[in-house]
Amino acid sequence: MKLKDLIHYTGQFLQVDRFRDYCPNGLQVEGKSDVLKIVTGVTASMALLEAAHAENADAVIVHHGYFWRNEDARVIGMKRARLKFLLDHDINLLAYHLPLDAHPELGNNVQLGKLLGIEHHGYSGEQNIISYGALSQAIDLNAFSMLVGERLHRQPLVIGEAGKEIKRIAWCTGGAQDYIEQAIDLGVDLYISGEISEKTVHIARESGIAYMAAGHHATERYGAKALGEHLAVKFKLNHQFIDIDNPV
Repeated sequence: MKLKDLIHYTGQFLQVDRFRDYCPNGLQVEGKSDVLKIVTGVTASMALLEAAHAENADAVIVHHGYFWRNEDARVIGMKRARLKFLLDHDINLLAYHLPLDAHPELGNNVQLGKLLGIEHHGYSGEQNIISYGALSQAIDLNAFSMLVGERLHRQPLVIGEAGKEIKRIAWCTGGAQDYIEQAIDLGVDLYISGEISEKTVHIARESGIAYMAAGHHATERYGAKALGEHLAVKFKLNHQFIDIDNPV
């Protein structure tokens, strides 16, 4: 399909215009005008770009792209190397950050909820970025943390009493630990995000909520993959999700 049609459809589908984001959503680096093979991944690292080129990708679609707010605008070092690689090989780079977190069908949040068996009840927080819902039946925190470890293939860091009963859950993938106080206001038993800060521990302990840091990368593997699968079916494209592991 034509690149311009891919950009238009994906932008409309993810409703990118309704988000105030930290980076540009959509096309970030322009390559060839025709797209047959797309590779999706979490972050546009050099390792992902090289893997995409090896798979003859025409476009790479990621959650974490480039040109973040307040970053050094100069094209030097790592940024120069990545941009040069894309331009030399005529590969398009598309990135969708908050729109891919919050999408009600393919977003990171809803995909993670499905994976963990959480029934999605609704959204909260700024730009509806926090999801909340419940398990079909209560489970203790230790047992649920083991389930999360099995599903995400990495053991989460957990704050809370192992025997605490968990049923109502709020979650927001990635580096969203600072939304814990909004989760507390929702009256949930557990808040899940990707990362943890020093203050998160004290907030969790003193409020009585359990907190789970399940990994920034580990919680955000699923939105880009789901988007790639959707585009492949709708437009008869070849698609491959490539997971470049990251322990954070």
